[in-house]
Parts: sequence; structure tokens; C-alpha cells
Amino acid sequence: MPPKQRKIAIMGYRSVGKSSLSIQFVEGQFVDSYDPTIENTFVKTTKVNNQEYDLKLVDTAGQDEYSILPTQYSMDIHGYVLVYSITSPKSFEIIQIIYDKLLDMTGKVHVPVVLVGNKKDLHMDRVVTQEEGRKLADSWKAVFLEASAKQNEVTSKKCVADIFHTMLMEIEKANGNTVQENKCSIS
Repeated sequence: MPPKQRKIAIMGYRSVGKSSLSIQFVEGQFVDSYDPTIENTFVKTTKVNNQEYDLKLVDTAGQDEYSILPTQYSMDIHGYVLVYSITSPKSFEIIQIIYDKLLDMTGKVHVPVVLVGNKKDLHMDRVVTQEEGRKLADSWKAVFLEASAKQNEVTSKKCVADIFHTMLMEIEKANGNTVQENKCSIS
């Protein structure tokens, strides 16, 4: 079977770890320095449930409540990884605004989304509870995960790759395909 082409946008407030999650998934490393992103595209081939995917990750610039989302974020994008920091209530507030803007821009009532509460390694500085994240994701009919790009860790002993593998499964579901749960596998 030829690889399926999929494009995923990673969006959120500035400095929540969008690039760190992308780099951890694509290159398997954590970059400690902060360099604000304008926009980067990462490419990776990965396999989920014996299906290969040529994945394009669009790592977007940090948005705020006044950002106008470029229209290219609604075209040719199959799914969205929306990221906030568990240490920043502002980023949690902004992610809700971004989601509403996405629905307005796409003209859809539902888009495939994985909501990620990042920086779970900073649990001592936690301000946004896991329950708040889960409730928000449930209201969107989205998957909720907490992650640490730094420790390459996601909810329930999984790794950062599972964010993107879960996103691919959500895209398949939205396309009417059946999928099964997958365990962390690096490819």
C-alpha cells in the first residue's frame, strides 16, 4: 500500500512547546533554547496500524487572541494538534479561541483535533488541571493528552510520537475509516 499523505497543523499560544513537540517527534531530541517560530514544516514518514503515512507537520507561529489565522491553515490540513502549557492559564484560554477560529474558518462543526497539555514535567508549576483539559477536549469531541516534550512522555507511559499517531487515527475516523489503539513505536 502506498503511503497516505497527511498534513497536520500544530497550533497554540507562544512558548507552549509546539516546536519542541515537533522536533521530539521528527528528530528524537529536545531543544532547550527558545527561538520563536515564524513557521516551520517538518516531514516524517511514520507507520500506524501497518499503514505508512508521509506526514507534513506545520509548526505555526504562536497565536494570541488577536491573531488572524492565515487561510492556509484551513486548506489542505487534515487535523490539528492544539497545544497549551499546563503552567499557563493564558495559553489554555487562547487555545479555546484558536479552536473557535478554526471552526469559523473551516466552516465545519467538527475538525479532527488532539488537545495537548504540554510541559507536564513542570508539575510543581501546574496551573491548569488535567480535569480542565479533559473537560475541554470532551466538549470538542477531541482526544486529550498531557505531554512533556522534554522527557518524550505522554499520558499513560506513551511517547511524543503517540500524539501524532493519535492525530492520524482521528483523521482516519473523520474520514470514516475504522482504527484500533496503537502503542508507542518509533519509526
